[in-house]
Order: sequence, then C-alpha cells, then structure tokens
Amino acid sequence: MSTRPPEEPGTAAGSAGPDAGSVAGPDPGVPDDVAAKPRWRRDATIFLSGQTVTLFGSMLVQYAIMWHLTLETKSGSVMALASVFGFLPQAIVSIFGGVWADRLDRKRLIMAADGTIAVTTLALAILMLAGTDHLWLFYGTLAIRSIGAGIQLPAVSALIPQLVPTSKLMRVNGLNGTIQSAMMLVAPAAAAAVYANFSIVAIFFVDVTTAAIGIGLLVVLSVPRIVRRDVDGPLPGYFDDLVGGVRYVGRHPFIRWVLLLFGVVFLLVAAPSYLTPLLIVRTFGEEVWKLTANELAFSIGMTLGGALIAAWGGLRNRILMMLGSVFVFGGLTAALGLAPNLWVFLALMFGIGLFVPLFSTPSFTVLQETVEPERQGRVFGFVGLVMAVSMPLGMAVFGPLADLYSVEVLMIAAGVLLIAAAAVALLVPAGRRTMLAAGDLSRREGRRPGR
Repeated sequence: MSTRPPEEPGTAAGSAGPDAGSVAGPDPGVPDDVAAKPRWRRDATIFLSGQTVTLFGSMLVQYAIMWHLTLETKSGSVMALASVFGFLPQAIVSIFGGVWADRLDRKRLIMAADGTIAVTTLALAILMLAGTDHLWLFYGTLAIRSIGAGIQLPAVSALIPQLVPTSKLMRVNGLNGTIQSAMMLVAPAAAAAVYANFSIVAIFFVDVTTAAIGIGLLVVLSVPRIVRRDVDGPLPGYFDDLVGGVRYVGRHPFIRWVLLLFGVVFLLVAAPSYLTPLLIVRTFGEEVWKLTANELAFSIGMTLGGALIAAWGGLRNRILMMLGSVFVFGGLTAALGLAPNLWVFLALMFGIGLFVPLFSTPSFTVLQETVEPERQGRVFGFVGLVMAVSMPLGMAVFGPLADLYSVEVLMIAAGVLLIAAAAVALLVPAGRRTMLAAGDLSRREGRRPGR
C-alpha cells in the first residue's frame, strides 16, 4: 500500500491550513489533526447542510423530468436517450473536472457548478411557462446537470478533507452517505406531491431556490487554501496537470487497485440491482406496492448503514472493511436469485443496501487519507468516471441478457463473479501489499493516544 500515515504533516487530510495557528496550545487528549482544525464541526455542518439542500432540489428535478418524459411520450427510445444525456456527460467531464478541482478554489468551483445548473433549470422553467417544451430542451437540461455533477463530485470529495480532521473522515463520510440515502426516501415522495398538485415547473423553481440556499451557505464557509507541493515554480498548464493526474493514477498501484475494485462492484451490484423490479414483476407479481417495497427496503438499508458508519466510525482497517463488504455483496446478490418468496427477497435487498455504505464510505475515506491534497481532485475525477461508466456499461450487458435468461440466473452469476473478484483482489500482489500495509497502519493508529 503506497501511502504514508494520514497524520503526518502534509498528507492527504492532514494539511493544517490557516486555522492551525488559532490553536492556543497542544492538548494531550486531542489528536493533532483535530487540534489543527478546531472549527471542523461547524465547517462540516455548514458544508453538509448546503449539499443536502442542493441535493434535495436536484433529486426532485431528476425524478420530475423522468416522470414527465415517461408520461408525455411513453417511449422507450426517449427514456434511453434521457439516460445517455444524464450519464454520459458526467463520465466525460469528471476527468477534466478533477483537474479544475486541483487548480481552482474548490468552494468557488462547487458554487459555479450549482449556479450554472440553477440558471439552466430556471431557463427551462421560463420556456415551459411560455409554452415551449421540446424534447431537446429536456435533453439539454439533463446534459448540463450531468456536466455539473462531473465537476462537483471531484471538488466535493476533495474539499471534505480540507475541512475535516483525518481521524473524523470516516464518520463524516458516513454521515454524508446517510443524508444522501435519506434523500432517496424523501425526494420521490416530495417530487410526487409537488408534481401532482402543481406542475413540473413548480419543481424547477424549488430546485432554483434550494441551489440559492446551498450557494449562500457555501459563501460563509472558510476553506483553507491548498498549497501545490507537487510543482516547483509557476503552475503548470491545464493539460500538463491532466497528464500528470493520469500518470499519478497509472503509477500508484494502490489507487489503481481501489478504482478497479470500485468499478467491478458497480458493474456487478449496481447494474443488476436495476433489474430487481423486473425480477419482482416476473416472479412475485405486478402489484405496485411490491415494487415500492423493493425500493424502500434498499433505501432504508442504505440509510441505516450510513448512520451506523457515522456513529461507529468503522474498522481501523479500511481495506478489510471494503473487501469484506464485497464478499457480503456477492453472497446477498446470489441469494436474491434463490429467494423463495417476496419477504426473503426484501430482506436481502435491505441487507445489500445496509452494506453499500460499509463499502463506499471506506473506499472514499481511504483515498482521502492516501492521496495528497493537491492531487485529490484528479483522483476523484477518475472515481467519477468509474461510477458514471460502470452502471450504464453493466446495464448494456445485463439488460439484453435479461431477455434471454431469467433474472434469477443473472443474480446468481453476478454474485458468484463478485465473490471471485473479491478473492482475486485479495490474492493479487497489489491486494496482498495493501492488506499488509493497512493492517500495520491500523495497529499504529490503535496505539496512538487520543484515538
């Protein structure tokens, strides 16, 4: 595992920043990284509050547009194009957005992306009020929102370690995951209520309002400046930074290992999970409440999993936690194909949702702990690329196969492949080195005072 202990000065989340000088004196009962960021609770609360408000509005719009296109066109081709415009731009932009996150002020970058999305949504609302609702307007809006997501993901992921001490990253990331999962429960109901009682335009105005609130909260946030220690002299050109990020990921076996594992999990868990409604309809019946229960079981599991991480903090050995979760994913996914009745199926979906944060939170945290602050934007740009590409790619494979084979067979196959992938990830040289290094680091952390 090619990494330094996160608490060393100058490592990923350990940059002291301007706030470090405000500490009156060392407190032997407080870890150094916490003492260096005395306002981290306030800063994290402001930041996560702004992101929550913005996320709520964004999810309302996402649901509303998909429902509107479905109801107005009833066309599978339209929905397929909407998915392309909603995912492909993010995949393309994530790499470039990561470079911006390392070159520019991350807070302002997030604000600019939020503002651009809000202006685009406002323009669509005004055009619809004027009687214009061409399909290309919706496609364009989805594309711009997707571009914004490609810019925001690397910046948000790299900004959190600037605000939060290294030793608190797992809990804060867990809390952030809990909030996102809770939005998956609240947003559809809120979108349905507004859409049914008012119109899609009303939802657009809600999104503009939430974006304004989120930007306002970011304005009052003080973020320490990142010093580029990876360059001597003038800042290199944009494409030099882009090439440098690609080379860094290519030469860093641990980061390559994490990204590959992330991609495999998204391919073999996220994509097949989109086929669970089809499995329910084919096997357990077409009642709407059964489909709703499926979504609720998964979302409630994710919410509780995130809350568990936020309260517990997870294992000190992040890698063991990640790989253990993948083995559990494999077993639960295969079991979905063997479920004897709906209630067992729903319990398994709950279990998969519960373990999603137990995989994703340590995955993000270990990258934040490992990667130097001035390179985190570019690394998380690759994470965004993996996330944006894996799911559509998986659906392109599993979707057609679902018309040739039963979904149960596909679930069993995906589960077996996941278990095999986790075993390979553990046994390859990079995996063995990573496990040994993570074990040594967790033992050193356990012996430190204040832990």
